[in-house]
This record gives sequence, C-alpha cells and structure tokens, in this order.
Amino acid sequence: MRTTPGRVSLEEVAAHAGVSRATVSRVVNGVETVAPELRAKVEESIHELGYQPNLAARTLVTRRTDTIALVASEPDVRVFGDPFFSGIVRGATIEVGAAGLQLVIMMAQSAEDMGRLGRYIRSGAVDGVLMISEHESVDPLPPALQEAGIPLVIGGRPMQPGVTVPYVDNDNVNGARMAAAHLRSLGRTAIGTVAGPQDMTAGLDRLEGFREGLGEAFDPELVEPGDFTQKGGEAATARLLRRAPHLDALFAASDLTALGALKALRDAGRRVPEDVALVGFDDIEVAAYTAPPLTTVRQRTLLQGRTMARLLLARIRPDLAVKSLDGIPDVRGVHHVVLPVELVVRESTAPAPAP
Repeated sequence: MRTTPGRVSLEEVAAHAGVSRATVSRVVNGVETVAPELRAKVEESIHELGYQPNLAARTLVTRRTDTIALVASEPDVRVFGDPFFSGIVRGATIEVGAAGLQLVIMMAQSAEDMGRLGRYIRSGAVDGVLMISEHESVDPLPPALQEAGIPLVIGGRPMQPGVTVPYVDNDNVNGARMAAAHLRSLGRTAIGTVAGPQDMTAGLDRLEGFREGLGEAFDPELVEPGDFTQKGGEAATARLLRRAPHLDALFAASDLTALGALKALRDAGRRVPEDVALVGFDDIEVAAYTAPPLTTVRQRTLLQGRTMARLLLARIRPDLAVKSLDGIPDVRGVHHVVLPVELVVRESTAPAPAP
C-alpha cells in the first residue's frame, strides 16, 4: 500500500503496475484498446493504491461528465412527498447507478428557475437530462435543450408543440377510460371527475380518457379542475359537491386527489361507496389501506423512471449494454415508450343502490 500522503497520481499507478502513464490513462478513461492483461494489472494497482481519477481532467479527455440531471418543475415538498415522483427518482437512480454514472436532482418552480438551470446544463455540466412534471406555462427548457442538441428524455408526452424529444409515458387515456367505464358499469348516473392540471399532458389525457369512457353520459358540468395534490383534491371535491349534490360517482385524476376527495365526501356526509363510488389513479401504496380501500388505476412509476434512464443512456452512452427490462423491450432505436396500466378494483366502488 502507498504510505505517502496526498492524491495518488497516474505516474504512481504506472510505476506500481509496471506500465506507461499513457496505458494507465487509457484504462482510467475507458479506452478499449488496452490489452486485457495490462488492464488487469492497472486495475489491481488502482485498487491497491486507492487511486481516484481527477474528474475535471477526465472530462477534458472524454468530453463526458458521467453525470445526468433529473429536472422537476415542482417544489421540493412535492418531489419528495408525492409517491409518483419518488418512484420515478428511484427508478432513474437504479439505472444510472448501474451504468456507473451519477444522478443529480434539480427542482424549478418558475421560468426564471428554468432559465438558470438551462444555462447551467448548456455549460456542459451534465451529459443529458431527464425531465419530469413538464408544465406548458413555465417550461422553456425542453425546446432550449432540443435546440442546443443536449440529450433529453421527458417523463410524459411532451406538452409543447414542436418538441419532439424522446419520452416515456403511462397510458393515461386508456387508464381513465377504464375508470370511467367501470363507474358507468356499476349503474352510476351522475359521474364527475376532479381532473388533473390542464397544463400537463397527464391531466389532459386523463380527462380525455374519462370523457371517452363515459361517452354520451359525460357532463362537462361535473368536471372540476384539480392539481394532483391531496389538499387540492379536497377543495375541488367540495366545490363539485356544492354544484352537483346529486353526484354518485367520482374519478379522481390521482390517488392523492382521491385522498382529499375522501375527506371532502366524509365532511359532506356522503358515504363511499354507498352514496358515491370513488376511483383514483396511480395505485400508490396507501391506496390499499384507505377506508375504504381505493379502487384505482395502477401505473408502474418505478419502471417509468428506469425506462427513462435507459432511453437516455442508449443515446449518450451506446457503449453501455442496454438489456430489456421486465415489461419493456430493448429501448435502443426507440423514440418513445407508453407503458400499460391496469384497473385495480377495491371497496371504494360498488353498484349503485337499488332505487
């Protein structure tokens, strides 16, 4: 082992391994032309001496930072408190870490924040970007990165016209269609929804699927806008009940929205499912433990995060092996992936009571 203090140099590794400094540099920078026996000697010396490469110098040689940014257009309390976001982050972290790269999380709440992050990203600080929770009104980043040629993958179908970057989405339209059709099949006749934000494709697509699932039974007066949060779901449900006290079924565009709806329904003296059948969207862990357990549309956010990372890695690091994941094919050469969803029926829905 090395006994002198300070950073271990390439020269010391080369002397220990009995090879040239250039050979050590090629091994450290992942050049594949080094003979296997020499590579093994260098790697053994690196391990024994505890050598750590100078990342700044390595970046100059490889033109890579080995860092990926995950950008969310939300406050940190939502990113770390909403199970949807935590699933995406966990999935992306798994894949980026397995590839030997670093993931940095960045949050922005305004166009000014996005501009600042955009300047940082365009400076070459990261190799690519994963973006979640894109909002139409405050997100100048996707078109700016697309114009700058910086690899970008979005979680969800891109909101802005002209943005043609790769994306990974869940089948929001079909999921909401199944939810609405399920409520209608129970004999419910006044079926409303607390919709998601209409400046996000998930909000738009779930409202469209709900409309399709109801068909002629769709009533625009029974649509109340929400924001995918528990507090917003409670307030929106209360507004909807004041306007439509005859409501007998409700589709909440997210499970957190449904949790808020449960409270608003209880406060209004409405029983679930006897008076109002309730369906959510996401199948977060707590959905199975609400009172009553929540019927919901299951989406696989962990898989979505993993797929987003793989889609990006296939573009910025084609040298890395990109195997298929359970539930999706090999993503090399794929522009976008739409993951299937499924309806999970629990006790919050039941047939309408007999007249």
